[in-house]
Amino acid sequence: MCFFRRVRNHYKRCGHYIDLPDEEVKCQDRFCKFSTAHPEDCVPPECTKTCWQYHQFPQQYTPVIDTYCPVCVETGVTN
Repeated sequence: MCFFRRVRNHYKRCGHYIDLPDEEVKCQDRFCKFSTAHPEDCVPPECTKTCWQYHQFPQQYTPVIDTYCPVCVETGVTN
């Protein structure tokens, strides 16, 4: 099933977090209505009986980056 990926960067040196925009990750399942592999001729009411009608729970990812966040760099906090 298709899902959204939520990335929240944690900047280790200043401790700030920055959330990136959600990104949709497409699957290749023909039974997922959001997939690029879903047939164009699969339409309701049959589609609602045979195909996934919702996204999977979002994948959450929080990388820890050993630097200052862009805001701190821009304001000169890193000096």
